[in-house]
Amino acid sequence: MLRSLWTGTTGMHTQQLNIDVIANNLANVSTTGFKKSRADFQDLLYQTLKVPGSQTSTDTESPTGILIGLGVKPAAVTKVFTQGDLILTENELDIAIEGNGFLQIEMPNGNTSYTRSGALKRDSNGRLTNSDGYPILPSITIPDGAQQITISETGLVSAIIDGDTAGTELGTLDLAIFTNNAGLSAIGKNLFEETAASGTPQIGTPGDDGYGTLLQTYLEGSNVNIVEELASMITTQRAYEINSKTIQTSDEMMQTTNNLI
Repeated sequence: MLRSLWTGTTGMHTQQLNIDVIANNLANVSTTGFKKSRADFQDLLYQTLKVPGSQTSTDTESPTGILIGLGVKPAAVTKVFTQGDLILTENELDIAIEGNGFLQIEMPNGNTSYTRSGALKRDSNGRLTNSDGYPILPSITIPDGAQQITISETGLVSAIIDGDTAGTELGTLDLAIFTNNAGLSAIGKNLFEETAASGTPQIGTPGDDGYGTLLQTYLEGSNVNIVEELASMITTQRAYEINSKTIQTSDEMMQTTNNLI
C-alpha cells in the first residue's frame, strides 16, 4: 500500500511544477519577446514482479509480465521559440525580429547575451541600448540632432543629420542564430545566454538565408496563448486532485486493514 502513497506523491509534486511553469507563462503574457515554457515529464522506474517472456512451462512463456510503475518525475522545462504577435508601436527605435535570430547585448561583465526584445533606447552618449542601458552589438551611435532614424529589414541604421537631404549610414544590426534555441539559458530581463546545449552563435545579416528580418516601429509580443494556458491550468489542477485522491484512497485502505486487527 505504501507504493501507491509514494506514487501519488510524485504525481502531486510534478503537477505543482507544471502549475509553476503555467503561472510564469501567464505572468509574462505582456512581456516583449517572451517565449513560453513547457514542462516535460517521464515515468519512473518499474518494479518488476514478473518478467515478460518468463517460462510458464517447458514449452510456453508468459506473453506479459507484471511491472508496477513507481510514479513520475520532471524531465525538462523547455522554452518554445515560436513567433510572437507583431505589435505596431510607431516608435522609430522599436524593432521586431520576424523569423529566426536574436539581437546581441553587451553585458556589464563583458559577456554577450541575446534577446528577442527590440525595444531599443539611446543612452547619454547616443548609443543604442536595451531598456537596462546595456549596449547593442555591434555598437551603433546616433549623433545629437539626428532625425528620421531608419532601420531597414536588413539591419541598416541610417538617419538625417544636420538637415542633410540624404540619409547617413550609422551602422548595421546583426542577428545571432543557434543550432538549438531551446538550449539557451534564460537569465531574466528578456535575455538569454549561450550554453553547451545551444551551440555557439552564428552571426549574420538580417534577411540572409536562415536569418529573420527586422521590422521598424514594431515589437514582438509574448508567444503565450492565454486560452491554451488556462486549459492546461485546468488539466493540471484536476491531475493534482486525482493524485491527491489516490493518496487519500490508499490511506483509507490502510485504515480498513488496521480496523481488521
